[in-house]
Amino acid sequence: MIRHYQESNEEQALKVSLLSFGYKFGVPVDVDLVFDVRFLRNPHFVPDLQPLTGEYLEIQQFVLENQEGKDFLGHLRDLFAFLLPLFEREQRNYLTIAFGCTGGRHRSVAMVLSMKNILKTLGYDVTLRHREIKSEQVET
Repeated sequence: MIRHYQESNEEQALKVSLLSFGYKFGVPVDVDLVFDVRFLRNPHFVPDLQPLTGEYLEIQQFVLENQEGKDFLGHLRDLFAFLLPLFEREQRNYLTIAFGCTGGRHRSVAMVLSMKNILKTLGYDVTLRHREIKSEQVET
């Protein structure tokens, strides 16, 4: 019976959940890794961008298409290329990674969307949740 359980766990690939959140609403407690992205450019202070969310291309470009954003994404890609196989080696089936900004609507959302693409290129099954966006939709 134990052997059957171990074999079925070994066959399952690591499923990664990405969560965006706002620090002003509290840090989520049910996550494995948390990254603070409040150092990235904040579109909240740009009147034309403020009403949009990180789901919009304009926000993603503003937040991530600069040297700091590109460098950070590159470092995260390298970090997760190193870390995720180690979590798999320890037979973890699920891993939740959260990215937080002040309000959870711009920077963290843009980051999660970019990380989804990066992790998919690394071969991982990824789901998304944006905690502070009213739609509360889960993407796969």
